[in-house]
Amino acid sequence: MSGSHEPVALAFHELGAGPPTLVLHGLLGQGRNWVSLGKTLAARRRLILVDLRNHGRSPHHPVMDYLAMAADLEVLLDRLHLKRASLLGHSMGGKAAMTFALTRPRRVERLVVVDIAPVDYGPRPEFEAYMRSMLAIDPARFTRRAEVEAALASAIGDPRLRAFLASNLDSRAGRLAWLPNLPVLLEAMPAIVGFPASLPPAPPDLPTLVIRGGRSQYVLDEHEAVFRRLFPALELVTLPDAGHWVHVDAAEELRALLDRFLPPA
Repeated sequence: MSGSHEPVALAFHELGAGPPTLVLHGLLGQGRNWVSLGKTLAARRRLILVDLRNHGRSPHHPVMDYLAMAADLEVLLDRLHLKRASLLGHSMGGKAAMTFALTRPRRVERLVVVDIAPVDYGPRPEFEAYMRSMLAIDPARFTRRAEVEAALASAIGDPRLRAFLASNLDSRAGRLAWLPNLPVLLEAMPAIVGFPASLPPAPPDLPTLVIRGGRSQYVLDEHEAVFRRLFPALELVTLPDAGHWVHVDAAEELRALLDRFLPPA
């Protein structure tokens, strides 16, 4: 989905003080997914855990693409009176971070991309199936998150995935509801799995760290050439025991990498 890149005012949560880093979650995530890891990193820096548009407590908007998300991030930096910040993005958030760095490089101190490449992954029917399963359930019929997880069980066998999807529930006026704008996200899947074409490369001195999970299939060896064309100052690190959710599977290893790479106070 493309069109107007009219920005929205993103919701966020802050931890710590010092050099700022925006933390950007993946599809169907939210900033609070990074609170646990963020608390350790925030000992020496300021972390801004962002809810991207159509996720968490940020506004819903019919446009959902990476240029629009980059415009949102620029407005957020302006609201926070920040000329520059580091960016840390996982999955969809990594693509948003890369798009921001490629379109507004002067505002990026350092860039960290976790387990995603700047490529079009093509159709991902499993993501569409997750969202259709969520849309098939009216959370207002239930009183507890565990009941919604149980209702998802027939369609989604992985209990960890069910718990992740159910973390998108919110209690509004005493009734459970989905936080994400599921219809728009479903319609926007071609843009979300894709990546903007014809963006200029980043400056050769923009420090860029790409961290991939060794058990994930998102950042393949052949993607390294694409990364290096767009981000010349690239460091690529593989965490062998991690899948796509690197911040869950290899939290300590990831924390050590980030603590080394991100600017300290």
